[in-house]
Amino acid sequence: MKIRKATEKDFKRIMEIYAYARNFMVEHGNPNQWGPTNWPPEELIHSDIASKKSYVCENEGKVVGVFFYDIGTNIEPTYNVIDGQWIGEENYGTVHRIASDGTTKGVGSFCINWVFDQCGHIRMDTHEDNVVMQNLLEKIGFKRCGIIHVVEDNYPRIAYERIK
Repeated sequence: MKIRKATEKDFKRIMEIYAYARNFMVEHGNPNQWGPTNWPPEELIHSDIASKKSYVCENEGKVVGVFFYDIGTNIEPTYNVIDGQWIGEENYGTVHRIASDGTTKGVGSFCINWVFDQCGHIRMDTHEDNVVMQNLLEKIGFKRCGIIHVVEDNYPRIAYERIK
C-alpha cells in the first residue's frame, strides 16, 4: 500500500468510500457518527483536496482508503476543551474522516501509522459507539485521554493521543 495526496480526480472514488463507510458504521452499531448528516459533505471534501490535506491510500493502483491529515499547534479547536487531559502540548498531527472501502485488510492502521511516521504525535477522536475505531487506536498504541465535543452534533467523542 502507499499514501499520496488526493486530487479532484479522486473525488468520486472518495465519496464512494465514504458511502461504504457510513453503511459499515450502521452495520457495526454506530449509526449516529456519520449517518444522520450524510457526513462528510461534498464541499468539505473539495476543501480538503484544495488545501492539500486530503490523502488516499492505494493498493495495487486502486484507491482503497481516504483520510484528512493536518499538523501544527492548536489545529483542532474542538481539542481545546477536554474532559480529561492530553499527554503532550507540542505540535501534533490530527487525522479525521478516515475510511476504507473494505476490500483491503489493515488500511486504517496503515494510514494512521503513516501519519505517525510523518509527525510522531497524533491526536484523534471517535464517536462513543465506534468500537471498531476505538479498538484499532488502542491496538496501535493510542491512549484514551478523555472526552471532547464537536460542533457537528451533540454526541461526545472519545479523545486519543499517541506520542513517540
